[in-house]
Amino acid sequence: MADAALPHPMRFPLEHPLTERVRAVCLPYPEAAEVPAHGRSTFRAGKRQFVIVGAAHDDVGAVEFIPDDLERPVLLERDDVFVPPYEGAYGWLAIRVEADAGDWELLAELIDTSYRQVALQRQLRALDGG
Repeated sequence: MADAALPHPMRFPLEHPLTERVRAVCLPYPEAAEVPAHGRSTFRAGKRQFVIVGAAHDDVGAVEFIPDDLERPVLLERDDVFVPPYEGAYGWLAIRVEADAGDWELLAELIDTSYRQVALQRQLRALDGG
């Protein structure tokens, strides 16, 4: 029987270039924190996740995020966007990117939207300077 207390192996280690680049985008957000979970780096606004580096069971570089409901259909028309296992059932999407390739300008916008989906009012006020 497997020991439930054993940690998951990191699919994208903390020092992986993709993790480092996503970290640089996520950690400036108010009260953002990086928390390794289930073998992946997750980025949280307080206790709620807004970004996950890597899609479960997918060794190709991808970043999971929570899209705006109105943007979701348009995003799914893109070849680099897909519904990830597990989190996809809760409305998450993923975009394929690499540390040195992919649409990082779009990803930064998606990360901002994702943060705003889960952030508390005080975090949003801090973000917007209010």
